Amino acid sequence: MPKMKTVSGAKKRFALTGTGKIKRKHAFHSHILTKKSNKRKHGLVKTGLIDVSNHKQVLAMLGKQ
Repeated sequence: MPKMKTVSGAKKRFALTGTGKIKRKHAFHSHILTKKSNKRKHGLVKTGLIDVSNHKQVLAMLGKQ
């Protein structure tokens, strides 16, 4: 059986933590920032975690399954 390939877009967007959770960045922080409040923009800077329902799919895209 051939090796599983990683999805290139996924390896650029997601990172595994030491405890096995998956980090992600927030969307909507790249352009059209003038109409967004400072509080909203500041919140989008921080990283988030992948929801548990998507955990299996993201691990498969990263080739970790």
